[in-house]
Amino acid sequence: MASYICLLAIVTNEKFHQKDGSANSEKVEWQLVWEDNFEEDGLPDAEIWNYEEGYIRNKEAQYYTKQRPENARVENGNLIIEARKDNWEGTEITSASLNTYGKKSVLYGKIEVRAKLPTGVGTWPAIWMLGDAIRNGTGWPKCGEIDIMENVGFDPDVIHANIHTEAYNHVRGTNKGNSITVEKPWDDFHIYAVEWFEDRMLFYVDDNLYFTFENEGAGNSVWPFDKPHYLILNLAIGGGWGGQQGIADDLLPQKYYVDYVKVYKEK
Repeated sequence: MASYICLLAIVTNEKFHQKDGSANSEKVEWQLVWEDNFEEDGLPDAEIWNYEEGYIRNKEAQYYTKQRPENARVENGNLIIEARKDNWEGTEITSASLNTYGKKSVLYGKIEVRAKLPTGVGTWPAIWMLGDAIRNGTGWPKCGEIDIMENVGFDPDVIHANIHTEAYNHVRGTNKGNSITVEKPWDDFHIYAVEWFEDRMLFYVDDNLYFTFENEGAGNSVWPFDKPHYLILNLAIGGGWGGQQGIADDLLPQKYYVDYVKVYKEK
């Protein structure tokens, strides 16, 4: 279940949207539920973040390590996820994948992450969510997946948002999503966000709405998004998508910077 700290602030979204993304006469006011501003150097806050460990998915090249500061650390006000070619304990490439499962789950609201991406042929950073149900016997994609941001290094100026469900997923070739061009997202920080309501999701980069997914009212196969999901921040190298054009010989190390994570509820 969700674990929340006290409410801290109220944010008003001045861009109001109907299901199709057009203007709406009603304001959406957001109330801050929890945040991590990565202010204390060292390992990420254990009250918020878990680690994946090992070779996890998508035939990716990296081994995800646990509580290893070379791969995940807080430094100078940022979370840094670093992919390295360091042959650590017999694994050629290491990186990190952090998640909030069992600590900070979300059901509806606004999830906002300010980040500066790595780049280079072979990188695959992501900000995404999985339904808690995947840990309770409900497999993927029935559990639901919300991809707030994905970027692949061979197409570096393009940011992708996608959702995956039993009916709509990339395995079947039916996944729903869109992309937006962001000039050199590795040069500066940008805000990647989703606004998640009972009837729709709205995906943004820097307040630019570029993908809307609606609840069709067809049940769990299309909309498993009426159940809690947890957040994942990871830097993959290679794999089924990130490695489609190989991995550059001089790619590593690469650093993925996260300035903050903020989660709001609609007031």
